[in-house]
Amino acid sequence: MPTEHLHEEMQHRAKSSWTLGVALSSALLAGLAAICSLLAGHHANEAMIDQILTSNKWAYYQAKGIKAAVLASKLELLEAEGKTIADKDRQKLGDYKKEQDEIAADAKTVEAASKSHLARHMIFASGVTLFQIAIAIGAISALTNRRAFWLLSLLFGLAGVFFLVQGWFMP
Repeated sequence: MPTEHLHEEMQHRAKSSWTLGVALSSALLAGLAAICSLLAGHHANEAMIDQILTSNKWAYYQAKGIKAAVLASKLELLEAEGKTIADKDRQKLGDYKKEQDEIAADAKTVEAASKSHLARHMIFASGVTLFQIAIAIGAISALTNRRAFWLLSLLFGLAGVFFLVQGWFMP
């Protein structure tokens, strides 16, 4: 009889320490999910801001193109009428083309930054998803008293950590 009571007590303590492990790992996974979520949101915002800047730069590029086209038309009309064309107008036309090239290069740089932020957002969002799945499986483990689910939860958590690290160190 005394050994039976001892055996029951050992099972109870083993179960409670195992449940404590599930709870602690789930809390850790929740913290990592929050970090990953914050980073995913940050990179989504940065991607959107960079995309807005890119759109503004391309609109500025178009405005310079329109100014250049209007000036080129003016020069063609003056030339067709046999009038002299001021050197400053020819220079201004060249300046517009040069400015357009600079604007286009800058727009492409910002556009690349936007794509990079969006890629990082997707990686962090994948990490958040894996952490959430890991937490859910951990809860199922605790409810069903099955350690196999806890190990599966830890596996999903490890995959989430992989995405978190990948997104963090992505160039």
